Amino acid sequence: MLVLNCQKETLLKPLQSVVGVVERKHTLPILSNILVENSNGKTALVATDLELQITTWMEGKSEQDTTFTVSARKLLDITRSLPDATSISLDINNDQMRIQAGKSRFNLQTLPAKDFPKLQIGEGEGVSFKIGAGKLRNLLAMAQYAMAVQDIRYYLNGMLFQLQGGRLVVAATDGHRLAVDAITLEEETDKTMEMILPRKTVMELIKLLGEGEETVTVQAGSNQVVFRHPDFELRSKVVDGKFPDYQRVVPSGYEKAFVISRQRLHQALTRAAILTNDKYRGVRFAMTAGSLRIACSNNEQEEAQEELEIDYTYDPLDIGFNVQYVQDVLNNLNCESVQCSFGDANSSMLITIPGNENFNYVVMPMRI
Repeated sequence: MLVLNCQKETLLKPLQSVVGVVERKHTLPILSNILVENSNGKTALVATDLELQITTWMEGKSEQDTTFTVSARKLLDITRSLPDATSISLDINNDQMRIQAGKSRFNLQTLPAKDFPKLQIGEGEGVSFKIGAGKLRNLLAMAQYAMAVQDIRYYLNGMLFQLQGGRLVVAATDGHRLAVDAITLEEETDKTMEMILPRKTVMELIKLLGEGEETVTVQAGSNQVVFRHPDFELRSKVVDGKFPDYQRVVPSGYEKAFVISRQRLHQALTRAAILTNDKYRGVRFAMTAGSLRIACSNNEQEEAQEELEIDYTYDPLDIGFNVQYVQDVLNNLNCESVQCSFGDANSSMLITIPGNENFNYVVMPMRI
């Protein structure tokens, strides 16, 4: 029975969109598969890891409606390896799927669709709002690098997603640095919502969302969230925990500050970082009138030093930071210049964007 006939490119793009969810090693074999649902001439591809689920759609000819599951990685690898502009047909015979493309033939094992565990969220449940795809992607990208990775404080392994009456705020921290950004939604609303998106959900969303102006509908329930885009639907469970009060971490009233070209600072840090200690990655910021000196050393008694001219007229200040944390923010911003603000030698550094009141990046100092 023919279940799908399409071009390679038509199948490859939706496959690449969903396969990132599939776990390579899982105790449940069916979680290595994607669910293929054929209905009314349209085919849906669904992948899940029980915490996150992505659905995409594609056009293709089929003889009748059917559903089945098949290995996601094998189907992707086979499709990717075929020549461009190849016509692909998928046939089901009992519990096997046959892939035919030109003179190539592949037989893959299938598993029953009824055993596939789909995430469900009630229609109309919770808070719903709309946002442009490109705006949402850029907002998530401005904070994602500050999320923790496998921290025992599980609520840090994700991103705060907060709706405050027409203003959408994101925040991420690993305990050493904090990134906060916000955007005002086009539609006015008095709704409020707060949840922690898992790290994997954030990274998959950034990959799926383009720079386009398509509208994304966000529906947030009590323990799940759905992002509906014309090309995909992403459903995710949210992290059960309380995110730290980020507003208390962002300093106010710092008087020592200077504005510098983002590119110049990034290039200087990149050169200095070559000779940092591999374990601690520490770099010193020594500020005097009109000058920023960046210095570091390593266990082999090697040293690096960079000096940049800055408009700084305050008391001298010498303070250490993890160079990777500073590079991360400079890598992910697309502005011409940044403002660096300081308290004293034991206080954090605040990095902001001149003319932008929404973005704040806080880096804790380190002893060097």
